[in-house]
Amino acid sequence: MSLIQRIDALLPQTQCGKCGHPGCKPYAEGIANGEAINKCPPGGDETIAGLARLLNIPVMELDISRGPAPAQVAFIREAECIGCTKCIQACPVDAIVGAAKQ
Repeated sequence: MSLIQRIDALLPQTQCGKCGHPGCKPYAEGIANGEAINKCPPGGDETIAGLARLLNIPVMELDISRGPAPAQVAFIREAECIGCTKCIQACPVDAIVGAAKQ
């Protein structure tokens, strides 16, 4: 894997834009080009530590000016589910397991 791919694999894949980029991969490209590793509120301290280890640089504190990243939980209303898989396609972090008509 390239450095950008390894960095991107450590990011949370929420595509939230709080880092100033339109998604996690563009932020990974920025980090590979020397951008700070502390701009990802959803990733938090764990992501910063992983990036620091990968890049062999010091751990930084999260840039709190980028806003909070409250935990998000998806709830599937099974009684209403028709098995269309739209929820699976929409989830940015692959948190939903299922298949068509299930």
